Amino acid sequence: MKYLMFVCTDTEPDPDTAAHPDIEKWVADNDANGRRLDGSVLGPAAAATTVRVRDGDLLVSDGPFAETKELIVGFDLLECADLDEAIEVARAHPMAYAGRLELRPLVDLPEPA
Repeated sequence: MKYLMFVCTDTEPDPDTAAHPDIEKWVADNDANGRRLDGSVLGPAAAATTVRVRDGDLLVSDGPFAETKELIVGFDLLECADLDEAIEVARAHPMAYAGRLELRPLVDLPEPA
């Protein structure tokens, strides 16, 4: 099953000063075993553009849609057997300590009739 893992900042990171996992090792290990299909760091929130259409009018605004202290700073696309495996993969990510990770399953849409 595929999961999109949002990598986010957090206003309350882990206060433990012990060394956190190494991101390069996490990427290499999960790329090698096929659990990480893709991923990237995102540009800054200030570079975001929000696009909406309301009453037929295109509305484009600078900046992120949500006003929050936590920001999405990256993503990883995971291939895992189930949610438990995805949680274990996320648990080993450095941002599980310094930020937060959100896992969402990808949903296959039905073929159009």
